[in-house]
Amino acid sequence: MEKNYKNIKIIVKGSYGCASATAADIIGGFVTAQPSGVLGLATGSTPEGAYTKLIEAHRTGKLDFSRITSFNLDEYHPIENTNSQSYVYYMRDKLFNHINIDPANTHLPNGEAPDPHAECAVYEAKIAAAGGIGLQVLGIGLNGHIGFNEPATAFPRATNYVELEASTINANARFFDNADDVPKHALTMGIGTIFSAKQILLVVTGAAKADIVNEAIFGDITPQVPASILQLHPNVTLVMDESAAAKVLENLK
Repeated sequence: MEKNYKNIKIIVKGSYGCASATAADIIGGFVTAQPSGVLGLATGSTPEGAYTKLIEAHRTGKLDFSRITSFNLDEYHPIENTNSQSYVYYMRDKLFNHINIDPANTHLPNGEAPDPHAECAVYEAKIAAAGGIGLQVLGIGLNGHIGFNEPATAFPRATNYVELEASTINANARFFDNADDVPKHALTMGIGTIFSAKQILLVVTGAAKADIVNEAIFGDITPQVPASILQLHPNVTLVMDESAAAKVLENLK
């Protein structure tokens, strides 16, 4: 099913696998159309299926990442790059080590930076020097965060150092030995940085996200639901499986 709402193209697929394949097709289409383009990438369980499809497409000669530049949304702080729960490790394990992207062209905030605020400024400058993000891949947190931009009183404009909410820490605890091991802070692209991307791909799967994605798309635009700002972006594609889309589909009738 495909429908448009405001400037958002909404695509609903029957399963996680089908949604992942659609997301991979969109990312792959960008790489093909803009072989020297700038990709904004995300981590977590949601994009893994899409990354698997991109790896398959590269292995069969359909995609060439050799001139692509990438910037990831976020990274825990403090965390060592060699930590298996760091996003540097995740991206190498789930995507970079399996495609022909130049490691020098892959960028993540430095979770080892001694001065996280200075690192945020450096990262923001790198994105600007690259000409901004062409296609930004996003997921959404249970509290509506995008990147690690938590509910707040204002939308943060630039890459920033954030304290993670308890709900975010608890949601990510499954990747660690226990919740106490989850870093309490992170470095993340700001809402303004994300919003400046020319195209945004939001991928949402699973019944647990049905309420928050519905609120983000049809509710008030508020920094209390950071993803709600996407209602104002001129070029957003929302890809969901049927479980995540349950309430959105009701509102589209």
